[in-house]
Amino acid sequence: MDRLENFKIQIIIILAAEAVLNGLLYFFGFSSMGIVFTACLLFNAMLIVWVIVRYERDKKNRDIDISRVLGRDAKDALIFGKTGIIIYDEQYNVTWINDFLEEKGINLIGKRLSNWNPILNDLFTGDVDVVKIKDEDSVYEITRKEDAQVLYVKDITEFDTINSKYQEERLVLGLMHLDNYMDISQYEDEAKISLMNSTLRQPLVEWAKKYGMATRRLRSDRYLVILDEQIFAEILKDKFSILNLVRNNATANGVAVTLSMAFARGSSDLQMLDTMVNDLLELAQSRGGDQVAVKVYGGDVKYYGGNSEAQEKRSRVRVRVMAQAIKEAILDVKRVFIVGHKNMDFDCMGSCLCMSRICAANAKEVYIVSESGGIEPQLDNAMHVYAPVLNDRHHFITEEEAMNIASKDDLVIAVDFHNPNHCNAPQILNFVDKVIVIDHHRRSEAFIDNPLLVYVETSASSVSELVTEFIPYSSSRLDLSEAEATIMYLGILIDTNRFKQRTGSRTFEAAAALRKMGVDPIEAENLLKEDFIDFEAKTNIMKYGKLVFGNMIVAAVDNNEIISRTMMSQVADYLLNIKGIEASFVIAKTAENVVAVSARSRGVVNVQLIMEAMHGGGHFTAAALSRDDTSVAAINEELMATIKKSTEEENENESNLTE
Repeated sequence: MDRLENFKIQIIIILAAEAVLNGLLYFFGFSSMGIVFTACLLFNAMLIVWVIVRYERDKKNRDIDISRVLGRDAKDALIFGKTGIIIYDEQYNVTWINDFLEEKGINLIGKRLSNWNPILNDLFTGDVDVVKIKDEDSVYEITRKEDAQVLYVKDITEFDTINSKYQEERLVLGLMHLDNYMDISQYEDEAKISLMNSTLRQPLVEWAKKYGMATRRLRSDRYLVILDEQIFAEILKDKFSILNLVRNNATANGVAVTLSMAFARGSSDLQMLDTMVNDLLELAQSRGGDQVAVKVYGGDVKYYGGNSEAQEKRSRVRVRVMAQAIKEAILDVKRVFIVGHKNMDFDCMGSCLCMSRICAANAKEVYIVSESGGIEPQLDNAMHVYAPVLNDRHHFITEEEAMNIASKDDLVIAVDFHNPNHCNAPQILNFVDKVIVIDHHRRSEAFIDNPLLVYVETSASSVSELVTEFIPYSSSRLDLSEAEATIMYLGILIDTNRFKQRTGSRTFEAAAALRKMGVDPIEAENLLKEDFIDFEAKTNIMKYGKLVFGNMIVAAVDNNEIISRTMMSQVADYLLNIKGIEASFVIAKTAENVVAVSARSRGVVNVQLIMEAMHGGGHFTAAALSRDDTSVAAINEELMATIKKSTEEENENESNLTE
């Protein structure tokens, strides 16, 4: 309510009081005084009416008239340029507006600015310099003049409409790829290929046509799609249900085919979009396929889908070609440095030992940078047991020692990681020009810059499995000791949870090859045995376990105890042995100001997606995250919300598929 209305109400109250008082005077016999009082009452009423009329007449011109200050031409120019001016007082009440706003039907004089639109308050709190508001069918951009009580109002309706249309029609480039289609179709008969085309390829074309996308087949397993932002918003709302359709149709036909897609957005440079979309598709496939990778130019990659485990698809030919390429890279340098991830485990160390022997067999100076970045307790114990053998056959050095002898032309082989933030020797990784990456984790956006060779196989159980396959193609002089083979075997054993998860036929072939090299399974199991203190620690962690969502267990250790990551992962693995449990999560402090999560799954729940949503990562069945400056309770609450959201999205996708 403006000040004039308040004034009117106050006047009415005063006149009513005077009338009541006058009536009382007549009632009690003071007629002579009543006559005088009545005359005063009439005079007051006439005076008040005159004040209100004068106020109403002058309120639009109470401060200034712009035509007198700037001239008639400037006044008309503001109207032509669709610009309004608002003047307000210390209480943010409007005291004057120009003719343009009056013509638009915006009558604000005497009213508070917040009555027009509450967002205007942001201009006065200093949060923003410009706000955009919508009034009926018009859109206005409002700017505050800092050194005066003035607002400038610009009508941007036409510009806003054109901009919205432009944003909706911006080009989006996409690729759709049927993973494993070409490999499988090479060995199938015509009837099976025809069935695959009708149930896998044809739905892709129909799905794209349904949303108005232009499609062009590039080869038998890949399609180029062209769409705009409006269409992309629709398929994003649909949550890319085509992924589930292709996966289910492939399962029904008994073929291991999934769909990977990539969409590049946010640029009018077609060459840039083409480069982006090809990189995104490679990223989606290197993470195991069955998912969508989306990126806006200048932004981060977002992933959708990924609801199935990576299929084993590397061929013997690819292994031989990669082994030969790595051998040539080794022969081309003077020395080689092998680095792993922080807190090295059996798989990381085992693959380091194997690559060290491959380099030595090719007569190269080779060093394992393992004395920096930490080591897991069980591996540390095994390294002490096998120290007499390993120290004679390998050079274990620190990062500082590596930097003292390294040159730009040397080679670095990074094993069991691809994110440079996880490296146990980041200085040597950044110093040397030539880097080879060998990993089995799903690829993240953070990747080692400009690697010479990349061998990332997410279908493999471990890097120890991958490098074991290199042995027949590396050198005739290559030999592995029993100690080296045992550590590699333990890497496979732990990463597969004793061959219960993430195993393929090649996993057992690699284990068999290591067994021939002298692995003693009993000795390997002895190295993994825990003492009573560790057993008691695991028991104490498990008592925090709580059943959530019917088929998951979360153990949030909130007693401020510091627990190792190895212990957390072992407890998470053990919790999966409980009947009916599909996923387990252990939350605990791993340092004074660090909280970590270890997540495990039996293969139904994709814990990697859950951890990635919380800015962690990992595999379909094994993932984790680590965060500084937080609490176990806060991570637990966030985890519950993330699992709930993931479950709801999965149920929604399934309902969309059945419709």
